[in-house]
Amino acid sequence: MNHAHTLTFLAALLLAPLAALHAADAVAAKKPNIIFILTDDQGYGDVGRHGHPLLKTPNLDALHDQSVRFEKFSVSPSCSPTRAALMTGMHEFRNGVSHTSEPREHLNKDAVILPQLLKSAGYRTGFVGKWHLGNDGEYAPRKRGFDWCSWNVGGPKVHFDPVIVRNGKREKRQGYREDIFFEEAMTFIDESTLSTGAGQGAPPFFCYLAPYSPHSPLAAPADFEAPFRGKVDDEEAAFLGMVANLDYNLGRLMKYLHERQLEDNTIVLWMNDNGETHGLDVFNAGMRGCKCTIWQGGSRAMSFWRWPGTWQPHEVRNLTAHLDVLPTLCDFAGVKLPADLDAKIEGFTLRPLLESTQPISWHEDRLLFHHVGRWPSGLAASHKYAMAAVQTTDYLLVRSQPCDDPVCTKYSSQCTTLRSVEAGATKAIYTKENAQFHWGVTPHTRWSLFDLQHDPTCQKDLASEKSDWVSTLAAAYDKWWDTLYPTMIQLGGDKGEPDLLKKGKAGKKTEVPEAE
Repeated sequence: MNHAHTLTFLAALLLAPLAALHAADAVAAKKPNIIFILTDDQGYGDVGRHGHPLLKTPNLDALHDQSVRFEKFSVSPSCSPTRAALMTGMHEFRNGVSHTSEPREHLNKDAVILPQLLKSAGYRTGFVGKWHLGNDGEYAPRKRGFDWCSWNVGGPKVHFDPVIVRNGKREKRQGYREDIFFEEAMTFIDESTLSTGAGQGAPPFFCYLAPYSPHSPLAAPADFEAPFRGKVDDEEAAFLGMVANLDYNLGRLMKYLHERQLEDNTIVLWMNDNGETHGLDVFNAGMRGCKCTIWQGGSRAMSFWRWPGTWQPHEVRNLTAHLDVLPTLCDFAGVKLPADLDAKIEGFTLRPLLESTQPISWHEDRLLFHHVGRWPSGLAASHKYAMAAVQTTDYLLVRSQPCDDPVCTKYSSQCTTLRSVEAGATKAIYTKENAQFHWGVTPHTRWSLFDLQHDPTCQKDLASEKSDWVSTLAAAYDKWWDTLYPTMIQLGGDKGEPDLLKKGKAGKKTEVPEAE
């Protein structure tokens, strides 16, 4: 070998590790794809790994085991509010969302939301399923930063053979709605990756997949309901069948990602949007409360985050929330938040918790403010303390009580249910016999305090023993409400029925659905 060849050979040996390092850096620098799956009315306990006595969820169990799992993760007590907080990183009231009914589920059209931010970082964005933040005009997802949209005509009411609207084109499809939704998500991913080849210049994608299951009305394919027939009533069997079908479809999606070699650079995030509903009397993971209550069972959610090879599976017990999803995904996507928006966001990036397998200190002084909302329109002020709470890492300061406004009695709302329970009712929405527990009413005119660590069912009121805690947290709540209240009113958080009240028609019994 001559000297020239020797030098070339030695140079190649020296440069090979450097080239490999650059290649590794390039892979590391590639922005992750994101699939965010948000189920509708699935409770924290509706998964095998959380101890459900009847549900078999092998795919969700596998996701649980492969994920970073946030065990103290909170959402809002009902649907649209949670979705508004997820999309903005702010409490829903700050963007005028205080109900699930029009117009108070319309997300402030001027808000800068998650898909818009991800688009600014080069993501191709897709939406499938349920939006529930205003489907008309400028409020619709196609106007809010999504490049690709797919939904069904009839929403939760149509389970089989739906009309699917993909990017404005309608098509009658055969099969079960959730099966089709997951197929639509895979179609979006195919279109996002196969045109240029996955990993060969294709832009990263963000897929927001929001199925309607297991929201009512309840129906699942017969083979998914069959394992529960005879063990629970028909309604509960249908509910559990819908969850089992979601698990089946998760399995299909994970197999698809594996076959497309997309697993290693795709974050898969699975969450539920509020507390337990029609499976409440079957299993609620030992918690008190359900959807549309201020108890822990109304707002605790599962939160599984999977990114193979990047995040090691582990459990996190820091206090976290839906408010953290936007800043976290923007962090990993390389989004530079505008300064004015960054100052408004109430969540924190979860990066330190995702990357550390050991317990760490992280915003230990954090307070989460909860409010069921859903008051009859025009009556926000009198509902300041109706169904409200402040949560710390260990404690829950709570008022689970109806308002004292006589005008409210003319309408059907959550206050109606609480008044019934206060009068001794044992049956209420979502429970046939346990209303006194799950919809429990706390003493009027004062806060109650519970130790979530040692009393997860919230049975022992510590307010008199820990009066300093009560005073501190109550003052924090007053400041929070009084600060956001003008903005909430300005952005439509109390719209609707006040027109009737001003016209002297308050005596008219206007139905406000108790839960959607």
